[in-house]
Amino acid sequence: MRMGTDKAMQRTAPRLYLVTPPVTDPGAVADDLADALNATDIAAVLLRLAPDDEAALLDRIKALRILIQSNGAALLLDGQAALVARAEADGAHLTGLAAFQAAAPSLKPARIAGCGGLSTRHDAMLAGEAGADYVMFGEPDAEGRRPGFDAVLERAGWWAETLTIPCVAYAASLDEAEALAQVRADFVAIGETVWRRTGGIAAVMKRLTVVEPVR
Repeated sequence: MRMGTDKAMQRTAPRLYLVTPPVTDPGAVADDLADALNATDIAAVLLRLAPDDEAALLDRIKALRILIQSNGAALLLDGQAALVARAEADGAHLTGLAAFQAAAPSLKPARIAGCGGLSTRHDAMLAGEAGADYVMFGEPDAEGRRPGFDAVLERAGWWAETLTIPCVAYAASLDEAEALAQVRADFVAIGETVWRRTGGIAAVMKRLTVVEPVR
């Protein structure tokens, strides 16, 4: 399963990329995740896992894998590249250029290797040259900190205008999702505070489909 986009045929709206909370109990997110996946087209789910031993992590991934993949979404693991094949996931999201460069050879070409945590344009371009299937801008770090949204918007717009590798841009609110659609981000990532709330997915899709892209 791929997440690529054809820049020659622009979408009317970005596709969605869901980011889970750090999962300890798969049952605690399964119902909300199912509702989101059933509501609209979801390109990918980034499964974040609370720390544990390898066997426990594999159990959590497998508990959600069929739910995610049977709805047509790619199952990506946050880090944990070594578990991708054993868990039958579709790929991994690696944070930082060094982590991406270390893990990508074990994933590609059979599986998706995405790269986030890119602090400069140069690092983003290096990730693309190293074979990233997508780059992500604006996601929170482990402490919940993220770049200022103006910087995220500028970076996503620059990438969409100049490069063909897909761009995932993180939105922390409905207003941010709408703004990222306007600059033609290929995918909009949303965290649990958006997609798990009542009507969250419907509200996001409304924002993404009514805007006129910035020229």
